[in-house]
Amino acid sequence: MNWLSDHVRPRIQRLVGERKDTPDNLWTKCRSCDQMLFLMALEENLNVCTNCGHHHAMSVEERLNSLFDPGYQRLDMPELPADPLKFKDKKPYPARLREYQSRTGEKDAIVVASGQMGGSPVVIAAFNFAFMGGSMGRAVGEGLVRAADEALRLNASLLVIPASGGARMQEGILSLMQMPRSIIAVERMREARLPYIVLLTNPTTGGVTASFAMLGDLTLSEPDAVIGFAGRRVIEETIREQLPDDFQTAEYLQDHGMVDQVVSRLELRDRLVMLFSLLRNVPGSPATPGSGNQPAGEPDLPVMQEDEPNPSFDQV
Repeated sequence: MNWLSDHVRPRIQRLVGERKDTPDNLWTKCRSCDQMLFLMALEENLNVCTNCGHHHAMSVEERLNSLFDPGYQRLDMPELPADPLKFKDKKPYPARLREYQSRTGEKDAIVVASGQMGGSPVVIAAFNFAFMGGSMGRAVGEGLVRAADEALRLNASLLVIPASGGARMQEGILSLMQMPRSIIAVERMREARLPYIVLLTNPTTGGVTASFAMLGDLTLSEPDAVIGFAGRRVIEETIREQLPDDFQTAEYLQDHGMVDQVVSRLELRDRLVMLFSLLRNVPGSPATPGSGNQPAGEPDLPVMQEDEPNPSFDQV
């Protein structure tokens, strides 16, 4: 008779079996400093490491909640043909779309919402990198146009938050056409003298960088975000030179005049509220609602009526 195997081990097994299972997702490791972080504390800190300040990825829902005043509304996006080019790589394009829609719960790689920030009307178009790397196809282009139209209708500021690997190859030339469409949308904001700010997040690359992402009245970025057009390796092989270690980072672009401010996520909302207030109160800009100098009547903005065709934004 073995006392350990016959008595001690069964008792330990009973105790372990009676103990409630402990969730295995309470902690996560910082990708920058390897510090173990309590997940709930990390989320409360807007996914910014409390040890080194590294900015971890943030979901679209978390980002909207962190920026808007309570009570914002998401805008519905128009339905588009799923596969105009009948594209197939390892799987058909419609099947790939359904896979990412199931994973993320979103229709495509952009979410548009309207609400207020500090009491001022703002429309936000935020990219979802978890949806096919935030790639820009027709749905994303349509979302940017929809966001600009809504900002014009509401006499609101526009904030665009890209996180993208560039154009969506499954849509070919139709994807590239979204670059000029997004620029036209930005130009309409400029003609109406409404603020347009871009917040660059990690990563912002390809055709997104080559179009609307670099046309903001002000360009902000989160710390250490990778921002560029072509990849580092491609550039080094093309120019046959070794690039600096911090090349294509937000801080490097700020030093070279392509980014206005690098702002921590913990300070971002207050900074944006201040900047929108300043931009809306410069001479010639539409007055901010509630500021005491709102002109009587509706603002005379170049907004298309729903029953009027708009050749610039026709479906492609």
